[in-house]
Formats: sequence, structure tokens, C-alpha cells
Amino acid sequence: MPTFRTTALEDVFHRKPLEVKAPSGKVSDYYGQNVFNQSTMREYLTDEAYDSVMDSMINGSRIDRGIADQVGSSMKDWAMSRGATHYTHWFQPLTGSTAEKHDSFFTPSSEGRAIEKFDGSMLVQQEPDASSFPNGGIRNTFEARGYTLWDPTSPAFVIGTTLCIPTIFISYTGFALDYKMPLLKALKAVDDASVKVCQYFDKNVSKVNATLGWEQEYFLIDKALYNARPDIALTGRALFGYASAKGQQLDDHYFGSIPDRVMAFMQEYEIECHKLGIPVTTRHNEVAPNQFELAPMFEEANLANDHNLLLMDIMEKVAKKHDFRILFHEKPFAGLNGSGKHNNWALSTNTGVNLLRPGKNPKSNLQFLTFLVNTIKAIYDNADVLRASIAGAGNDHRLGGHEAPPAIVSVFIGSQLSKLLDDLEKNIKVGKMTPEDKTELKLEIGKIPQILLDNTDRNRTSPFAFTGNKFEFRAVGSTANCANAMIVVNTIVANQLNKFKVEVDKRISNGVKKDEAILKEIQKLIKESKTIRFEGNGYGEEWVKEAKKRGLSNLKDTPSALKVWKNKKVQEMFAALNVLSNEEVDARYEVQLENYVMKLQIEARICGDMAQNHIIPAAINYQNKLLENVTGLKAVLGASYKKSATTQIKLIEDISTHLTGIKVAIDELKAVRKKVEGMNDLEKQAAEFSEKVKPLMDVVREHADRLEMLVDDEIWPLPKLREILFTR
Repeated sequence: MPTFRTTALEDVFHRKPLEVKAPSGKVSDYYGQNVFNQSTMREYLTDEAYDSVMDSMINGSRIDRGIADQVGSSMKDWAMSRGATHYTHWFQPLTGSTAEKHDSFFTPSSEGRAIEKFDGSMLVQQEPDASSFPNGGIRNTFEARGYTLWDPTSPAFVIGTTLCIPTIFISYTGFALDYKMPLLKALKAVDDASVKVCQYFDKNVSKVNATLGWEQEYFLIDKALYNARPDIALTGRALFGYASAKGQQLDDHYFGSIPDRVMAFMQEYEIECHKLGIPVTTRHNEVAPNQFELAPMFEEANLANDHNLLLMDIMEKVAKKHDFRILFHEKPFAGLNGSGKHNNWALSTNTGVNLLRPGKNPKSNLQFLTFLVNTIKAIYDNADVLRASIAGAGNDHRLGGHEAPPAIVSVFIGSQLSKLLDDLEKNIKVGKMTPEDKTELKLEIGKIPQILLDNTDRNRTSPFAFTGNKFEFRAVGSTANCANAMIVVNTIVANQLNKFKVEVDKRISNGVKKDEAILKEIQKLIKESKTIRFEGNGYGEEWVKEAKKRGLSNLKDTPSALKVWKNKKVQEMFAALNVLSNEEVDARYEVQLENYVMKLQIEARICGDMAQNHIIPAAINYQNKLLENVTGLKAVLGASYKKSATTQIKLIEDISTHLTGIKVAIDELKAVRKKVEGMNDLEKQAAEFSEKVKPLMDVVREHADRLEMLVDDEIWPLPKLREILFTR
């Protein structure tokens, strides 16, 4: 009787790449064809409706009911021309994925016929059942009502036969139950704060957009191998598996030739992305075998975030068509590179200036330094909040090794730029500046463009790295909703810019010239935030010791990292900027703890189940075959059989040792898990899962992996890591 593993491997060998037919013409001919974008709105809307929607998108103005009816009717006509029969409010609950409820345009008429209807009320608001979504206690169990409200800043789109309308999701009492609403508020906060500071340099600046360019890493494995591994199918990662002799050590997969089946998959998801206006431009092999990456052009942060979530959904659907399963888990395979979702963040003005790009003259470079240094200070003051924004069960496995940044938050800006900041800190006089001082400093600032272009590099071990014209938040996990990190980044930067404005205005009111006031405040911030800057190897034990000396936190696990949400000052900051109320912060803290506990609970149950029902029986089966062999030798050779059966007897003893070890570990794991599951205190429960349950899972794995290397390959029931990673 063949094992699941044998059957799965046979299935893989019969796979052939699917033929992918691209739409005729260039990408530009069909790019955005399934999006109700500006050009489509111009075609379908009246001038009045178009101007109203654009004003709402740019300035956040309210769209009145009459205009909403016009937009809804036009949107329906356009969607039906694309084959749509239904519509949905597409939203982002605190599950980490997206949600949708489909309703038909079809409405019966009184004459026994039917019409297609979609008016402003249907466009602007829906009332999905909110009872089963995570809420962190901000609504009672018996109060199921929740509302989805149209977000005009992110265009509607058609997938299949459904018109999808991006929306926020709130409770009956008005609390945010999603990621989009606080993200929009954080973007508004950083816009307001940035504009005020930009006014020091350019009175024409009236709008500042946070931009985001994400990079999505992922693994692909064949569906047959996926289905034969319950751990991978149910948790997204391999809980068992002896490391393949060949992994990523030769670096031969990185940027290598893309396998044919994978290329066909990539081509199809790119076509679907381009139809939906997702500007995907980059694809390549990543470092680990069967690991890949894609990246788009940067966009306004809210839209970029929507596009990332939409892309993940598209990729999963397309992967299935190509007999793949996609793994977004941060660390699906121990000992190999994990997967991140690097968030490249910058600020851009309505005048076309990237505030994090060095300029060509002292004035523009002073503006650049203002935003650079304020961002560094924001990270310094809120490092623990930034760490909490990327906390999760999957990312705990990834952070700190194989090109992933460590849990210690630091900022990398490059040695040359770091030297410049050090020089600025030392050179600015505490007292009144002379004209010579100002001239010298402005000359130094004027040198920044050349220094950056020639010398700024990336540090792959840095959680937050400046890369020439943006900051790259490398610690974000591959399964994450980008909004979680972007809410925090934009909020803390907005908060710091507001503080900066107050302090500079104080200096100006005391008679200090504007440029001097700005420079002196920059000097102060450079000095105060200096300890967060680090240019070296984030993996070394030396950095752990050095970080401790500097007073930097090293929050290695999710329960420890999330505790910052209980900090009163943190809650006050989010509330003051109208991003999250205290109740909403408390709710998200509870939701994230619950998510962590549930993921660890699932992993622990599957670990025990697979060890008991797959691994132990296979080991006993092989042990019985060895015993039969030894018994046969004894029958033939008599008393001298032991000399001929030395290897078999040693194997039997080793298997027995690990069988005993794995059974003891399984029993202890089950007992501890059940005890922890019975706890009423969520914080303690999360801590116990981290400190007691996870280590026991590691013990079970150690014995299981040893048994994998002892048991006959033909008998072992689970696809091995060498097969999962190298069979295509």
C-alpha cells in the first residue's frame, strides 16, 4: 500500500506548466481595465459627480446623497459592462485577511419582472453581520450589527462577476473593527503635521501623502505535497522535517532562472494584477529554494495596502489553478530564509517633492534633514510600539536570522549620512550662531546628495533602514496587513512632527531666525535619538549586549512585544491624533493576544496529532521489520547472530530511545496545553504558550526528525523537506 508521500511525489512528476494566454497587445492596453478609476469615472460620471468624488478623494469632503446615487448608478452600469452581476463591500476585519458579502443587482419588480438596481444607499453603506469577527470586547456578543462605509479614496474594481467596493468596517457604536479606518486617520494625521512643517520651506505645500512600496515574499509548493502534510496545510509551516542536505547555502536559487511552472503562475497573476491596476513590475527567485518575491511601483499608502491584500487573494487563487499552494507564513521551513513584506515608506508633497530625498541646495536639504531626523526621533521614542506593530506567532520564528532583522529595533542610515549627523550635532553652537557658523553648516548640508548617491547602502539586518529616498521597514512579516505597520509609522511620525513644530515656533517667538531655530532643534533631536542608530551586524551577540547598554528593548516574543499597548502614554498619543481611541487600542491588544494563543493552540494540537498518528506508527512499523530481520538471523545463525545483527540491533535501540522520548514529550505537551487552554487570564495564557508550550513542541520535533533519519525512506509517510523544496 503506497504512502501518501509516494502518491504525492508521483503526482508532482506528472505536472506540466499551464499555458497562459495574455490579453492581446501591450500591458498598457489592458492595465486597469477592471477598475473604476479616474479615466473610467470621467467617462461614466457627470462633471458634477466626477468633481465631487475627486474632491472627496483629495480633500476628504462629504459626498451628498444625490451625487452618491449618480455614482452608484454609473458604477453599476460600468460593472455590468464588465460582466458583473453582484456587488460587495470589500473590507479588512481584524482577522488579517479581507471579507466580503455578495448581493445581486437583481431586484424583482411589482409587475413580476426584474430590474438591476444599485443606488447611493447601497454604495455608501451596508450592514454585514459583525458577530463572528474579532472585536476585542468593544461590542457585546448579542450585538451583531456592524457597518461598512464606502472609501472613495480607493477605487472600486470588478473580480469575476462581482463589483468590489473598498470600505471601512465599524461597530454600531462607531468603533473601528478593521485596519482601514485607523490607517486613513493615521494618514490624515501625518498629512496635517507634515504640511505644517513644510510651510517653513514652501508655502505652496497643502497636501502630503504617505507612500508605500511593499515587497512580497512567499514560497510555492506542489499541491500534492501540501495535501500530504497536515502541518503545512493547517498552519502554513512545517512543524516537522529533518533539514535537507542542500538548502540555500550555495545561493544558487537566488535570482536564478525561474522554473517553467512557476513562471506560468507568475505570468497569470501579473495579468490579473494589471487588469486591477496593481502596478506589479518585479519578480524573481529569492534566497531559499522554492521562495520567490514580487514588488510593485510605490503608491499612496491606503491604495498600496488595498492592492497588497487584493494581490495575496489573487495569488492564492491563481496558485491553485497551477497545482501549487502558496505559503505566506513568515518561517515555513526552519533553517532557511523566512518571508517578509518590506514596507518602503516615504512622504510626498502635492508640489511633487519627496521629503525623504536629498535636494540640490541648502534649503531643500534642510527640509530633507528635518524629516529624516524627525523620523529617527519618532522611532527612538516609539521603538516598542513599532516592534508591537509587526508582532505575531509567525514573525517570532523569523526575526533574528537568515537575513531577517532582529527583534531589537534600530535605524540604519549609512556610515556617511551618520557621520554628517554626528558633525551637525557637534558643530552647532549652543549659543547664538555666527554668520560663519550658518554658512559652514549650509555648505555641509549641500554635500548630502553626492554622499547619499555614492555611499548609502542597505543593511539587511536592520529593522528600519534608510535607503536613499525612503525608509524600508524590513521587519514586517509576509502574512501581515501592511496597515498595521503603516498605522504606527505614520502616527508616531505625525506626533513627532507636531512636537517639532511647537519647539521651533517657541524658538522663533524668542527671536531666533527660522533656519537657525530649525537647525538647533534638529541638533537636539540628533543628540536625543543617537542611540537608536546602528550601522553594524544586527545578528551578532555583540549587538545584543551593546543594545542593552544603550537601553534599547529586545522583545523576543509576541506576548512581550504587545504589552506596549497598555502603556498610558502610547494610548494618549493615538487618541490625541484621533487614530485610535483608548477602547480601540485595548480591543486590538486583546485581538492580537487571542490570535497568538489560537495559532499556538492549533500548532500544538497538530504537532501532537501528527507525532502520535503518523510518526510513531511509521517508526514502529520499521522497528518491527528490523525485529523480524533479527529473528530470522537468529534462526539461521544461532548464537552467533548478534555479530551479524549489530547494525539492526543498534537501529532498534535508537528507534526505541526516540519513540520513548517523543511519547513522553507528546504526553507532556498535551497536559501543559490543556492546562494553559483552561486559563482565564489572556495575558498569562499567551505567555504560557510562548514559554512552556512552544519549547515542548521543539522537543517533539527533535525526536521526530531523528526518527525520520532512522526509518526506511519507503516507509516514512510524510513528504520530506528535500522533496517539498526541490521537487517541482
